[in-house]
Amino acid sequence: MEGKEVPQRVERFELEAYKKPGDLKELRKTHMPFTGAPYKHPYDPKKVVLVPDPYGSLPFYYEFRNRDISFAEELPSIVNLDGETVKMARLWVKKMSLGLLCSPFVVEEVAQGKGTFPR
Repeated sequence: MEGKEVPQRVERFELEAYKKPGDLKELRKTHMPFTGAPYKHPYDPKKVVLVPDPYGSLPFYYEFRNRDISFAEELPSIVNLDGETVKMARLWVKKMSLGLLCSPFVVEEVAQGKGTFPR
């Protein structure tokens, strides 16, 4: 399995759509921050994909609905060894909203009692 399974050819996510809230203390009470490289969802325009470590060896990502993101902060871009850059952001997501954590794994036989789920 290749280590670079993050979405390719996806449009950049526009941070300008999210305005800074008036009270940051109140935002911390009602929202949770998630940091990563934001992308438009490849087939659902009402969702956002956030890749926490786009050049890392664990290619997991989050999905959030646009309506659950109240504020986005632009962060410094990161650069890989080839000089490619990725814009990073901190998304403030409403508490109790539904998000999706997607993490690839290799399918292998699981010994009885050592797996996460019972047989």
